[in-house]
Amino acid sequence: MTATTTSARSDLSEVGRSEATLRSFLHGLPGVDRVGAEQRAAMLGTRSIKTSAKAWAIDLAIRMVDLTTLEGADTPGKVRALVAKALRPDPADPSCPSVAAVCLYPAMVPVAAAALGGRPGATGALGGRPGATGARIGLLGEPSDGRGPAYGEPAPTADGSHDGAGASHDGAGASHDGAGGTPGRAPGGPGVVHLASVATAFPSGQAPLEIKLADTRAAVAAGADEIDMVISRGAFLSGRYAEVHDEIVAVKEACGDAHLKVILETGELSTYDNVRRASWLAMLAGADFIKTSTGKVPVAATLPVTLVMLEAVRDFRAATGRQVGVKPAGGIRTTKDAIKYLVTVNETAGEDWLHPDWFRFGASSLLNDLLMQRTKLTSGVYSGPDYFTLD
Repeated sequence: MTATTTSARSDLSEVGRSEATLRSFLHGLPGVDRVGAEQRAAMLGTRSIKTSAKAWAIDLAIRMVDLTTLEGADTPGKVRALVAKALRPDPADPSCPSVAAVCLYPAMVPVAAAALGGRPGATGALGGRPGATGARIGLLGEPSDGRGPAYGEPAPTADGSHDGAGASHDGAGASHDGAGGTPGRAPGGPGVVHLASVATAFPSGQAPLEIKLADTRAAVAAGADEIDMVISRGAFLSGRYAEVHDEIVAVKEACGDAHLKVILETGELSTYDNVRRASWLAMLAGADFIKTSTGKVPVAATLPVTLVMLEAVRDFRAATGRQVGVKPAGGIRTTKDAIKYLVTVNETAGEDWLHPDWFRFGASSLLNDLLMQRTKLTSGVYSGPDYFTLD
């Protein structure tokens, strides 16, 4: 940790102390060039990856999926089936990796916890670890030294070192001190399925703080080790930044050891400048992840919005030494879509974010397309869409 980083961290710790300091900081952030962001996202979306890297990218994308069902018609049977699929996405192929997490309403958390063996972080298939065998290649097919979280190594700090700031994947649980994680949390990655619950009056966030905190505590007590909260967009858009900040801080405290993903609902924030401000506000308040959307409004995740959020987490780590994850959610349905996002992660934030601990896809239908493309690569023929279960 450099002296400059330590000074920046100290300065930023003061930002949330008042409405005035928050407003001054957030409105002092550089403005987003809308045309430039959209052009860069479009350019990155045209990048192709080499055949040798495609299988690796598909398995990585599977490992990054938060397999989600958030419907009023959800039943215990549907949730148990979802957990079974999360652990073994392709029962016919034991080398297929498991997904990152299942994401549910709080009422379904006890059912999912029981299906996961009574605890989050249950172990499924172990296949698909990048760089496990053979030559090391990067996402775009370029030679790689195999370093970084994508290969099971800890994330570097802002000064480039790897000691003490990243995830410890030594099998004794991940220690994320200084890198955005929670001490004692089981490491993510291949074979680990976490249990995520939405909370805080999802999707609207329109409830008193006491209700939101009770919602969060109940989900954690039932077995959730990840909480996906929604910010109050009304408060944010009205300029009540301290209210939003303090609410995230309170929810983070209610999470205990559970990781906190903060949903910005970017489709309601109107501008890229607001997306950048909301991203920084969430990170300043202690978010472990920032997430685009609930999936319940017409405009969900988009590549330009995700690019702006990736720039924010990159700059935040440079300023503070703490790494924060990103989760685009909603509207990501195909393997081609997923690869566009992975390329954008690689080219914007860097390889350190190419790991389920730091990047997730909130999705339901995406997994089946990834499985179909994976089968095509291994067998040479496409499976029909009805070959895999519908979620």
